[in-house]
Amino acid sequence: MSASPKPTRTTSASKPTKRHIDLALQGGGSHGAFTWGVLDRLLEEEWLEIAGISGTSAGAMNAVALAAGLMEGGREGARACLRRFWQSVAESSPFHHLESNPVGALLGPGNPWMQALMAPFQQYAQFVGSQLSPYQLNPLNLNPLRKILEDTVDFERVRHCDRTHLFIAATHVATGELRIFRQDQLTADMVLASACLPLMFQAVEVNGEAYWDGGYAGNPALMPLISETDADDLLLVQINPSHRGDLPTSAADILDRASEVTFNASLLKELRTIGLLKEVLREANRPDSAYSRPLFKRVDDLRLHRLDADDELSQFNASSKTQTGWAFLEQLHDLGRKAANNWLKENSKHLGKRSTYALPDALTR
Repeated sequence: MSASPKPTRTTSASKPTKRHIDLALQGGGSHGAFTWGVLDRLLEEEWLEIAGISGTSAGAMNAVALAAGLMEGGREGARACLRRFWQSVAESSPFHHLESNPVGALLGPGNPWMQALMAPFQQYAQFVGSQLSPYQLNPLNLNPLRKILEDTVDFERVRHCDRTHLFIAATHVATGELRIFRQDQLTADMVLASACLPLMFQAVEVNGEAYWDGGYAGNPALMPLISETDADDLLLVQINPSHRGDLPTSAADILDRASEVTFNASLLKELRTIGLLKEVLREANRPDSAYSRPLFKRVDDLRLHRLDADDELSQFNASSKTQTGWAFLEQLHDLGRKAANNWLKENSKHLGKRSTYALPDALTR
């Protein structure tokens, strides 16, 4: 196991005043290990207080692991719990034991020639998956993520965490609407619902209602953070590339990019809504205006920041989101730590002062 990069903390001379910040964590399968690296780095900065976290799918997994760890052992407890979670994900991989020895590593999914050899089988599996539902392929509804969550995350600690606030997004199957599960009621089922890809797993039932992956309706949801926490700085950790330079031409690449576009769509819509609200508020900045109500005031005061993984993760195709070998997860973790370190160097001085991310144009794009 390679060592994590040494932290490059802000010096006492440059350390900002203590700031409260909200985190919005996007889902993206095993690429959520990039977000693990981001959180691992942010938790080292004692001046940075995480007021609230909105998470979807892998972002929801990271959120509950962080909250449980905070209650178990503070910042170091959160870092340890996050590591335990992702190590458990790796150990559930069928290639886990192969990676532990040099000969076996040659047969793992990280080897380029092994990827080429396995490509036809992966395409066949995708074809079968397109013809049969998880209700046919997995009638016992087995989900390895359930055991991982139950073994690594103490949900009693999560529900009683007083160090941050959690908002977990899922999609209500019957209506297609966004459902936010709040911290005081969180269970493993609710987090599994947030990560339920409907072509891989049967819908997760919560209180008699069926739910799918939250990425369809909110990836992640931003409004709960804006309306229900005290922080005015919101950092979006976006792991689905918003831009890819090459035109996808193969069937697999087209499906991969279509998936990325789908899981970014709800986020883009919400960002444009926030941008439009800010424009309206600037035009109606009167004390007696209806827009002086608390929610509109919170939107107006919002300072938005984004840490995106376009440069780091665009080297991997979307199908790599199912790759869970430890070497790959640790590579993503290290990329996330490096990205967070660079973000802190460039933007920590702006927290509490101004946005560092320009909202997309709500009217012309």
